[in-house]
Amino acid sequence: MTELSTLRELYPFKSNFFKMKNLNYHYVDEGKGETIVMIHGNPSWSFMYRDLIKSLSKTYRVLAPDHLGFGLSDKPKNFPYRLETHIDNLEAFLLSLNLTNITLMVHDWGGPIGLGFAIKHPEKIKRLIITNTAAFAMNEIPWRIAAGKIPWLGRKLIVNFNLFARAALRMTTVKPLPKKVKQGYIFPFQKKDNRFAISRFVEDIPMDPEHPSFEVLLGIEHSLWMFKEKPVAIIWGMQDWCFTPTFYERWVDMFPEAQLLPLKNAAHWLFEDAKDDIIPFIEHFMTD
Repeated sequence: MTELSTLRELYPFKSNFFKMKNLNYHYVDEGKGETIVMIHGNPSWSFMYRDLIKSLSKTYRVLAPDHLGFGLSDKPKNFPYRLETHIDNLEAFLLSLNLTNITLMVHDWGGPIGLGFAIKHPEKIKRLIITNTAAFAMNEIPWRIAAGKIPWLGRKLIVNFNLFARAALRMTTVKPLPKKVKQGYIFPFQKKDNRFAISRFVEDIPMDPEHPSFEVLLGIEHSLWMFKEKPVAIIWGMQDWCFTPTFYERWVDMFPEAQLLPLKNAAHWLFEDAKDDIIPFIEHFMTD
């Protein structure tokens, strides 16, 4: 069993907690200056952004929350882990800090969650950084994800055997992850009772209009036009088998003036494959 203390060399940040519905919502808050908010997806947590936080917090205030059910946040078993709920949680957290001029960075499920907040408060958003995500309706998903949506099968594989999080350690990067980094990613999900949010995220992918999160996602998609006049950067791991280059091209069509960084030797967890390219690109984007 990995202890948090053994990860502190990689993840040396002070833990902060926002009290939400009698639950602890964990976040990293490092540096001072203009604010960058980094939103993770599934099955990851703020650990994914650790190298970006270390570098960018020298110049900026960097916030990286853990969704309820992930990271160092509380992980209630019986909780409505829906897109709308995650957006509401993020909204309550960010509004409590009275932030303005936010640079919002999103990845994976952090896309619809972060952009769900952004469309409700566009006046607070200064820039967008979009990485390997989708915030629009999808017609199909890879079979490896679709299997997890079968309630009896997905919950057994994800909750009982931690298959989704363990598979991510092998299937999300081009470069093999070092042992300590693997331990960092899997740390929050070592116990069976801590894996329910992973399963619910997969089940919450809306594939048809009858799905309870479909209208929420559609509302986000139809509101993205309001950011066309704001600076946008699109950074993409082009070897991602889930959020393929087709998703990248759709974002580019949506934001034709965006600054682009397609990474041919990076996959879904692009920050592990190409941080040395990503960090200077973001630094330039922030000052351009």
